[in-house]
Amino acid sequence: MDEKRIKRAESNFKNYLDEGKIKKTGRFDNLIYETYLRNARESLNVTNQLFQNKTSSLWVVVTSYYSMFYMACAYLYKLGYKPGEEIVHQVVNESLIVQGRHKIKNHILENYNEEKEKASMIVDNYLDNYERERSKRARFQYQTTEEIKENKAKTSISRAKEFLTLIEGILQK
Repeated sequence: MDEKRIKRAESNFKNYLDEGKIKKTGRFDNLIYETYLRNARESLNVTNQLFQNKTSSLWVVVTSYYSMFYMACAYLYKLGYKPGEEIVHQVVNESLIVQGRHKIKNHILENYNEEKEKASMIVDNYLDNYERERSKRARFQYQTTEEIKENKAKTSISRAKEFLTLIEGILQK
């Protein structure tokens, strides 16, 4: 993730706060937090079932993304932010980049004793994967061959599992 993209996310996040598209929460509601976590895990379970049963590559991609989306919402909520309903997926994406980048990097440094530059590359990869899955979900229906759909679905599941494991590890601290 290049500096230009990070700066754009910071600018967008500030605008979203000013416009009320994401808000600082006044108090922590465990029910909201647990609902996000439950939705993330449920979405991943549905993803696995759809993939194993070869039901629909389209919905594997969609539910993989949603597992990541709900986990990102849980993470942001734990930090004291709750997205509104307007352009929520874009708001969560930008907010995750701004609010999560350094915290995720520090988590990786603590848990894996990686050098600083390598940790930055790893965290950028997770954030890029999140952004890619958001975009893929939006355009996936236009893929034509089942082989392409199945390969993309497999990638989506892998990214979702890694993302949930990472964010759950951070949330448990």
